[in-house]
Amino acid sequence: INPSELDKVLDNGLNWALDNDYAIKEDLEHCEENGFLKNADSKLVSQKAKQRAIKQLGSLGSGNHFLEIQKVDAIYNKSVAKKLGIIDKDQIAIMVHTGSRALGHQVCTDSLRNIEQAMRKYNIKVPDRELACVPANTPEAMQYLKNMACAANFGFANRQLITHWLRESFQEHFKRSLDDLDFKLIYGVCHNILKIEEHEVEGKKMKLNVHRKGATRAFPPEHPDIPSDYKSIGQPALIPGTMGSASYLCVGRPKAMDLSFGSTAHGSGRVMSRSKATKLFWGNKVKEDLHNKGITIRAASPKVIAEEAPGAYKDIDQVVQVSHDLGIVEKIVRLIPIGVVKG
Repeated sequence: INPSELDKVLDNGLNWALDNDYAIKEDLEHCEENGFLKNADSKLVSQKAKQRAIKQLGSLGSGNHFLEIQKVDAIYNKSVAKKLGIIDKDQIAIMVHTGSRALGHQVCTDSLRNIEQAMRKYNIKVPDRELACVPANTPEAMQYLKNMACAANFGFANRQLITHWLRESFQEHFKRSLDDLDFKLIYGVCHNILKIEEHEVEGKKMKLNVHRKGATRAFPPEHPDIPSDYKSIGQPALIPGTMGSASYLCVGRPKAMDLSFGSTAHGSGRVMSRSKATKLFWGNKVKEDLHNKGITIRAASPKVIAEEAPGAYKDIDQVVQVSHDLGIVEKIVRLIPIGVVKG
């Protein structure tokens, strides 16, 4: 895309995708914030961030980002699963995990530098530079939120382009229409983001800055920010595992508002660093082990496979069960991988 189109992506998120025939109206309805953060201002995003982004729209990226073809392994609540579009065991689903790519990284780098400088003005000292902060009502805070919204909008559009091309690929391969394939978006969620939300604290309703790092939103039934299709069941929450284990489709429950500001885990979480994983696991051996389990993987390099080896992560079944038992989410569907693409 050209620079002016990129600005439209940053300012409009999924609305840009809809205007350019990469999305249908239902995609926006089934996406957190309808796939668009309103306070974005592309004029504030650095040229370096834009240059890094211009060739990455519609790309997966490396690390723990993935595109996974899955099949339904277990259904725990059939009535809720049906509302989500999951009817049968062995039904095929596709899960995509990626975000704002290099643009988001550069926005973070630029913002960290700006806020570090501002801290001296506000006489703020922190033990670690990555805890950099400024008061919420300052110009620097407002600028950060506008930059972050641009990154989020890029992430929404990025995932949508991948979804669009997936639909085209499945139509071409199976020689069937989208309606025949029932290729609908269940839900698109944000992760690693700050949201300004109203929550109850010690009996008082307050507006809070909710930082979800390694977390995703899980609002309960009837919350005003949930799409009408899902109002009665709660916000869908996607909790992915590893390329060799399960992932879960859950819905938010009322306890989430009391215990975690309407949040749950974004994944199983690592038990070791990527560098340690590359010393303990051999990428080609991991690939062979996955093949023996009936899982096909394609990755940019064996190193990427080693970094994301299943053994480098916690047990997803245990992680989700904790959230389920606490009443933060209800687990609805367990999915297992049959094909994995890593950047």
